Amino acid sequence: MVWGLLTTSSGLLHRKAPTITILTDLLNPNPKPLTHLLSLFISQFSTSFLITKTPKKHRKKRKKDSPRTKLVQNESNRVLHFEAIVEHDATFRFLSKTKEYLSKQPEHVLRLDDAGKLYRELGFPRGRKVLRSIQRHPLLFEAYRHDDGKMWFGFTEFMETLLEEEKAIMNSMEADRVSTVRKLLMMSAKKRIPLSKLYHCRLLFGIPEDFRDRVAKYPNYFRVLVEDDGKRVLELVNWDPLLAVSALEREFMVDEDRVKKAFKFPVKHVKSLDLDEDDSRKLNLLNTLPLVSPYSDGSKLDLWTLEAEKYRVGVLHEFLSLTLERRASIHHIVEFKEEFSLTKHTYQMLLKQPHTFYLAGTEMNWVVFLKDAYGVDGVLINKDPQVVFNEKAEFPLLQIPTVSKKNGTPQKIGLPAVTNLVGINAESFAVRFHMFGSICTGFGEKFTLSFSTLTGWFVHREPNESKLVRSTIYPL
Repeated sequence: MVWGLLTTSSGLLHRKAPTITILTDLLNPNPKPLTHLLSLFISQFSTSFLITKTPKKHRKKRKKDSPRTKLVQNESNRVLHFEAIVEHDATFRFLSKTKEYLSKQPEHVLRLDDAGKLYRELGFPRGRKVLRSIQRHPLLFEAYRHDDGKMWFGFTEFMETLLEEEKAIMNSMEADRVSTVRKLLMMSAKKRIPLSKLYHCRLLFGIPEDFRDRVAKYPNYFRVLVEDDGKRVLELVNWDPLLAVSALEREFMVDEDRVKKAFKFPVKHVKSLDLDEDDSRKLNLLNTLPLVSPYSDGSKLDLWTLEAEKYRVGVLHEFLSLTLERRASIHHIVEFKEEFSLTKHTYQMLLKQPHTFYLAGTEMNWVVFLKDAYGVDGVLINKDPQVVFNEKAEFPLLQIPTVSKKNGTPQKIGLPAVTNLVGINAESFAVRFHMFGSICTGFGEKFTLSFSTLTGWFVHREPNESKLVRSTIYPL
């Protein structure tokens, strides 16, 4: 009864509200339209207790774009063979770093307990077991128990022969490597570079491990100085004008139009000029030419002028042309920041020259390629003997084939690391698979060696063959 009276009285009070609203609207010279009609639908009960938003703990967290993970190129601008080369380097990081570190150890051996702490030097992720990585590459590394009861690992005999062959190639290419170092010194601001920087980037230019000791053989070219802080610096002794010719200058004599299109420094103009593409290109040539030689003293140029930017672009082009594979990572370029008068805007500067440079990878860890040095298939056009050797020795660096079984019978062996190989045709794959003949023995059933989608080929072995000596290549 009481509840009914309260409800009735509240209802009467609620019905008087529209009348008051209408009177106020009439007295108001600027009434809001439909205000009195909207008030008829206002509920007399509060709904503030209802949850209308998803709690924070249940919300989906948006992944913020980080320079560590954000790709340099958009999906539409990506060049797959350049991106695949970067992935290939990441896959083989353990093998290349372990080979480099182990070759400097006495007797080329290392204790496993010590190797587990050297994840940076050996190139494997922290927390992973180094023994597992070693066992994946039985052609290169072998583990054994020493007389002291500890497990050690070292190179196999096959790997030792590869090291001897590589050493012979470096000895035969010593004169070319000396010229490369001389050109780097001629490009540097004070004609000197710390030996530690050259040693850190030695694999980029094919410089041998003991180059710091070999410079004493060339007193007419180099001089080693010791600075106040104890740093050893390599200084240029004599300037050679024959070496002070850049790759662009040599190419200009052969194909002038191609060099003119290499870089673009646009001239700002109003849209009312209504220039077509050909007229815009001719106008931009006023800024682009003449180019600034990378062997000039760029430290004397005003930092933010057009001439300084043209100099820095030319220096990086010449720097890449001196590398073995016409590419370099951000870590290599940063090493020579002071010597080449580079700025923190090098990344943006390279992006503005897409005709000549291609940046692959992520914004924090990118690699720059010299596009003209590669064919349309992503294969290096002119290969240094060291690069040829690396490609020849690349196949044994693959992971050991894993056998998939069906009812206890081997059916297929797959090589996952093949997916990252670039620049090797299917015929080379078939020949190099013969190395694994001893691994493939004993399989009476037919199986298939599965390749990656990059190659698009299968190698098929006929039944009852003990080795892959009569393999047949089938295109997909």
